[in-house]
Amino acid sequence: MRIRSLAPAGLVAVALVAAACGSSGSGGTAASGGGATVTTAKVMGATVLTNSKGFTLYWFVPDTSTTSNCNGSCVAVWPPVKGPVSAGAGVTGKLGTITRSDGSTQATYNGHPLYTYTGDTGPGQDHGNGINASGGVWHEVAVSGAPSKPSSSGGGGYGY
Repeated sequence: MRIRSLAPAGLVAVALVAAACGSSGSGGTAASGGGATVTTAKVMGATVLTNSKGFTLYWFVPDTSTTSNCNGSCVAVWPPVKGPVSAGAGVTGKLGTITRSDGSTQATYNGHPLYTYTGDTGPGQDHGNGINASGGVWHEVAVSGAPSKPSSSGGGGYGY
């Protein structure tokens, strides 16, 4: 498995762009939002969860079924998906929510808190898959529940 590392300069750039856009701390990208529908799509040959706008959803290895370990500057790059969400076409796993340390509600899938990635600038991208950042590895959420292989879409260099 190839794991990508992120350059520190990228974090600063992404954080500044997110701040300039006036984003909230729990979801500053068009790829996230509360009360939305989670669906599925084929991305780089794998069937993965996406939000209603087609952006790939991710899970973070250090998280637990009750706790998100992506806080502080991490959420500027990996916005939590606000919960609750409803199941769309192809979603067969269990959707739920957790309460984050800041009191906000985050959506979960089969016990994994859900995130989007600011390096994905459009639907059907998975630039965050396999990245090692913020103390752990990020994976796209495969419908099977197993981690997907990191993409070869050249997404390295984003983030922090």
